[in-house]
Amino acid sequence: MRTALLIARKDLTLRMRDKSILIYGILAPFGLALIFSFIFGPLDDATFHAEYAVVDEDGGPIADAFLGMLGSLEDDGIATITEVGSAEEAERRVERGADPFSADEGETSSAAIVLPAGLSESVQTGRGGEIVVIGSAGAQLSSQVAYSIAEAFAAEVGAVEVAVRTTLEHAAAAPGPATVEALAAEAAASRLPVTLEDVTATTRQLPQTTYLAAGMSVFFLFFTVSFGVSGLLNEHRTATMDRLLAAPIDPRSIIAGKALTSFALGIVSMTVLVVGTTLLLGAEWGNPLGVALLVIAVTVSAMGILGVVAATAKTQAQAENFQAIVSLVLAFLGGTFFSVSHAGGLLEVLSYATPHAWFLRGLGDLRGGEVAAVYPAVAALLAFAVVTGAIAWPFMRRAVER
Repeated sequence: MRTALLIARKDLTLRMRDKSILIYGILAPFGLALIFSFIFGPLDDATFHAEYAVVDEDGGPIADAFLGMLGSLEDDGIATITEVGSAEEAERRVERGADPFSADEGETSSAAIVLPAGLSESVQTGRGGEIVVIGSAGAQLSSQVAYSIAEAFAAEVGAVEVAVRTTLEHAAAAPGPATVEALAAEAAASRLPVTLEDVTATTRQLPQTTYLAAGMSVFFLFFTVSFGVSGLLNEHRTATMDRLLAAPIDPRSIIAGKALTSFALGIVSMTVLVVGTTLLLGAEWGNPLGVALLVIAVTVSAMGILGVVAATAKTQAQAENFQAIVSLVLAFLGGTFFSVSHAGGLLEVLSYATPHAWFLRGLGDLRGGEVAAVYPAVAALLAFAVVTGAIAWPFMRRAVER
């Protein structure tokens, strides 16, 4: 063991002198995470707010009820409601909002809602009615929300109508207008028979800044770890392997020394990035114990995978090229640059054949639960390490002795 530690110490000293570990292990991932957080980070704090123009050509009770519902949205800060005099003016406001370079100056709106004349009378007499939504291609989300609001209101009005008609059909005698009005008011005040409720749950989705920091960290981890596992080939290139073998050194100690180098480089790099992105970028990694388990597991899994690549390569240059290709492919499949969890299908399945996806999933599970939530991800990462390590071991023995 002492021999392995001496070899690892020598390798770490050389890496610190040529500054490669500083670039690949710390500066590059932290720099990219910083740049991406400036670009995508504001998405975490983004809030929805729409500017709606409303035209009330009806002036009846149905229109009043709809305007009351819109007023609640304004009270909650979700939308700003502006009443305008005509549908033509509302349409012009939407067009100006869709084209920021329009020469037509004036107030703008994300979308417009028109309550046509005779809407209340038509609905109350059972002939139905329509609410017109004027959307904008430049504000699709706001337009879709406006459409959903109108649709939900129409559904509620329809439910009230069904309730009143059902009651009237079973009435012993024809009720008067006052009775019908009272029934409608009672139905409108009651809850719908089927409703959709949002139950607040702890989210397992990483904030954008944390996701970017974690993605860049695990992406460059593979390049950092490769400095150690490809050290066997470097020893052959510099002709120092013959000297090691000529000394009374067990070949297993040489392999262990290279493995310790990779492990130390990976752990130091990930630790610095976790602490640095937390303090400087505001990343939220989660419980330190759970993060530590994930960092250790993903580091040894990277060592195993790149160990297979390095041990089967013929030259150091070939090993570095193959390791870069493997690292890039696994990073893209694992979702380090963009999430593939919503892609579904084959891509989502393939992503779990990478340590990157399991590492990011473990961080997400840790955000939504206790430390025990990371155990499945840690187990999967350790399985990568065991399988690939078992494959790499005989090739490494052969690489040492050739």
